[in-house]
Amino acid sequence: MNRPLATSTLWILAATVVLVVALIPFDPVLSQRAQGLPGAIVTFNKRITDFGTFSWMIYGFGFVIILAYIVRRVSSNETVTGKARTARRLSLYFLLTVGATSALVHLFKLIIGRARPELFADHGAYSLTPFAYDDLYSSFPSGHSAAVGAFFGAFSMLVPRLRPLFLIGALMIGVSRVIVGAHYPSDVAAGLLLGLWTAVATAFFFARKEWLFRFNEKGWPLPKALLPPKTQ
Repeated sequence: MNRPLATSTLWILAATVVLVVALIPFDPVLSQRAQGLPGAIVTFNKRITDFGTFSWMIYGFGFVIILAYIVRRVSSNETVTGKARTARRLSLYFLLTVGATSALVHLFKLIIGRARPELFADHGAYSLTPFAYDDLYSSFPSGHSAAVGAFFGAFSMLVPRLRPLFLIGALMIGVSRVIVGAHYPSDVAAGLLLGLWTAVATAFFFARKEWLFRFNEKGWPLPKALLPPKTQ
């Protein structure tokens, strides 16, 4: 593992631990207050929260448009064959990022077995039932949050100048999971950062092969179009 990847991994891991530990004591009160927000706010969050399920009927068209935009940006000087290769690698980047995130989330959910907020009255906020094989005991980490963390994290690596917008989008979906009563805040923090970590780690892997990304002078993966051509 190269030093920048190790450093990035440690930073994201440290941020995850700090956020989760800081939020856990406030999970019950924040969850109850979020669910008690005005009806219009709750309704709005119910409408946007299912974006985290990656429903193809809802998001597929937008994804194709954004993907086409990125292909044009990162392969502006390539031939038709080169553009096709770039499109395949973009698809592979998203597939690996989201797929790896999904596998990790389901593993952690199964091992930890945290009861969801809807069981708060019976079990409280800190009930753990490992290997319950029941969705009611799969609150930590949030799958929706991890999915959008991976999805928007991948876009933020590919289009750095729009990174704040992508991160805000991921945060909005994550917060919605608390407002609709599906997760506690610490579940969301862990999910978002897990997805982001996977997007970053996959970008490092691609940069080693010089697929889509190359390392800059500091060893950080950037889209190849943003870096000067390599000298022979």
